[in-house]
Amino acid sequence: MEKYDLCVLGGGPAGYAGVMRAVDFGKRVILIEKEKLGGAGIYDGALASKTMWELSTKYRIAKNELSDSSEALDIKFSKVKGVIEDAIFDRKFQLSCHLRIIHSASKLITYERGLGSFVTDKEILITKENGESYTVYAENTIIATGSRPRMLKDIPVDEKIIMTSDGIMHMDEFPKSLVILGAGVIGCEFATILANFGKTKVYLIDKADRILPFEDEDISVVVSDQLKEMGAVVHGSSNLKRMVIVDGEVEYELEHQDGSTEVIRVEKALLSVGRVPNVESLNLENAGVQMSKRGLHIGDIDTQTNVPHIYAVGDISGHLALVNVGEREARHAVVKMFADFPIEPIHYNNISTIMFLSPEVAAVGMNEQEAMEKNIPVRIAKIDYSMIARAIAMRLTNGFFKIIVTDDDEMKILGMRAVGEHASSAIQGVALIMYMNRGIDELAHMILPHPSIVEGIQECVRMLLGNSIYKSSVFADKLKCYRLANNEKIPLNHIKEKVS
Repeated sequence: MEKYDLCVLGGGPAGYAGVMRAVDFGKRVILIEKEKLGGAGIYDGALASKTMWELSTKYRIAKNELSDSSEALDIKFSKVKGVIEDAIFDRKFQLSCHLRIIHSASKLITYERGLGSFVTDKEILITKENGESYTVYAENTIIATGSRPRMLKDIPVDEKIIMTSDGIMHMDEFPKSLVILGAGVIGCEFATILANFGKTKVYLIDKADRILPFEDEDISVVVSDQLKEMGAVVHGSSNLKRMVIVDGEVEYELEHQDGSTEVIRVEKALLSVGRVPNVESLNLENAGVQMSKRGLHIGDIDTQTNVPHIYAVGDISGHLALVNVGEREARHAVVKMFADFPIEPIHYNNISTIMFLSPEVAAVGMNEQEAMEKNIPVRIAKIDYSMIARAIAMRLTNGFFKIIVTDDDEMKILGMRAVGEHASSAIQGVALIMYMNRGIDELAHMILPHPSIVEGIQECVRMLLGNSIYKSSVFADKLKCYRLANNEKIPLNHIKEKVS
């Protein structure tokens, strides 16, 4: 029986990152992937959908700016698929070549295509596509088997008419109409993509009274208004009674808050109601690994299951199902296994995220809604994009920055929301300040490039310090600075301007 220092189950972003970190320690590692190297991070997931979003955004902007000749500007879904396939090939080729070269140079990596399952806590059975199987021994194991779209028992998914995110990339043409069940991040992203192309009448269903209910209302309003402006219909506070395939199309019935019902017929449907971990074929019971409600059971020591030498990372860990989180967890787990120095736990409270919407939304740390729910006194500054020179120059003034700080003299940053062009880039400086547990003075005194979007962040900080260039008392509809305590907003416009 072949012996390894580490077995990694799953070759997606998290598993791949774990393998490469193990190489840094000179450890023998076997990577077992049952389908495609790169996993959902490449295929039918982040890379594919974001490539589609980038193309749709460029298309919408080009068509709007060339309105006089818009009839000549057209795009077929086959072209969209071609661009996505090129992006997937580039990344797949990069990963596979890298893996082969590292293997040739170090002789540390074994890559096996097949299904891995536990025989014991240190023995893993590998079953290949042709039915052959063999067992390997590993001192440590990382489970990084990812997740798949959640299904609903009463809705027939065939991935052609009623689809999940696994099927929508494989359409042959733009549908004339499509309904999306679920107004979370993924649902809103696909609604944005299809609305951007302008060839599909989009309907969006959610039980909540607004889309993106986990975010602040002002973010939800901006995104919702933009979707409606692009022709989408948002069914808020609506309960789906049924969704069936009729004559090759989708018929769905809604029950509204007032008790009335509505039946709508569309060409296709997308289910976006969450994801479930891929655990069924692992035979976890043979290894003694326990499950929790959210994923594999992670105890007080992050990434480590109840079996000390078995770790869970990525979607299956029960934390945020994001590529950057999965990679960070896998690298962290490997260091915990093999490093001869103490290691700090992962901090999940300052993770930067981006939502590929219109406009794009980036987030880090606490939002205003969370501060209110937990009754945490904070100070908040918000600036509209229309007050930022770069946004004016780009003619893209739909958006805002909002910074949340502690309600004390230190004013340490607790969170930030960025909505608009360059949002994901703008948030990184604030995320670093949060990671360093510093206050806002550093941001206030930096000399930033001009014109740039990040100047808006600096003006937010200056408002909190009472020395802003533009006074919120004058531009009351564009600049806001207030204290939030006991769910009451107290304007800070009255603070005397300071000299610093």
